[in-house]
Amino acid sequence: MAAELSQIIAAIEDWTTRGVSFGLATVVGVRGSTYRGLAARQLVSSDGTSVGTVSGGCLDRDLAAVVAEVIAADRPRLIEFDLTADEEAVWGWGIGCNGATNLLVEPARGAGELAAAVRAGGSALLHSLDGATIGEHLPVDASDQAWGQEVEQAAADGRHRLVERGEQRFLLEILDARPSLIVCGAGHDAVPLVKLASELGFEVTVVDERRQFLSRERFPQAAALIHCAPADVADRVAFGPGSAVVIMSHNYLRDVDHLRSVLSRPTAYVGCLGPGERLERMIKDLEAEGLQLEPSDLAHVHGPAGLDIGADGPVEIAWSVLSEILAVKRSRSGSPLVERKGPAALRRLP
Repeated sequence: MAAELSQIIAAIEDWTTRGVSFGLATVVGVRGSTYRGLAARQLVSSDGTSVGTVSGGCLDRDLAAVVAEVIAADRPRLIEFDLTADEEAVWGWGIGCNGATNLLVEPARGAGELAAAVRAGGSALLHSLDGATIGEHLPVDASDQAWGQEVEQAAADGRHRLVERGEQRFLLEILDARPSLIVCGAGHDAVPLVKLASELGFEVTVVDERRQFLSRERFPQAAALIHCAPADVADRVAFGPGSAVVIMSHNYLRDVDHLRSVLSRPTAYVGCLGPGERLERMIKDLEAEGLQLEPSDLAHVHGPAGLDIGADGPVEIAWSVLSEILAVKRSRSGSPLVERKGPAALRRLP
């Protein structure tokens, strides 16, 4: 369970025990530029206390009013906050997102049902957004006959999604969507990468054949420390279609073995530190060994790993690499937002 959802569930249970009057808002649709994405949540009590956020704060006043109405009616409600209007009034309110956010707002009863559904287990939750079943929360997993395929696809992407069945709409929320990062190499520059990746919500596994480098003192945030030869990584680590890998042992032969091993497993991203010429030589050496590599096998391989931000030193390089991983996993270019969303006068495309 993601840390944010865990915090929300704990607050729901605490407020329920203490008899606090409250409502729960969940993002179930977005359009344009918005601060939060699908399944972001905010608890709002009748006295204005809140936990979590569904916006940058620009919706808080109006959301509190909606929550009060939902508490009084004791039934869920769908509402859209549309901030895309190009009107002086919108900008005058200090609202800068210029996007639309759809929220499912539920009374405490519905929030309690959500908490129970999460506690019941399952790898995903299905939230009904229409008709008489609006606000129902159903635990599902990949073995479910009706929803298994959608759950499997969403889990592979590591992202929540909206699903339509006939005229009925659902939010499919992946509960175990914590992305996986495998770091091949436990040198000093892996330390900030593991720390920052963990803070971003990655489940990080560090692999190295040098046992002395694999310690909790060096990597307190890592989910697992695995001592094995580079050629055995594929057999010792659990990979998935959404996994990211960073190869950074800084030993050429060791990294060739790392690359050979991880190319045999499904991944979303494989990044290799070092010059592009080094990676090119690694690929040629693998092919010389008889490994047949098609363009599709290398489509997710990146080297030098990271975005071009002029990174200097381990911490900046870690940020550069993690930024590229996020961009790849979310199908973004990693280019400045001004080039895609900024005013035409500020765009600097060639």
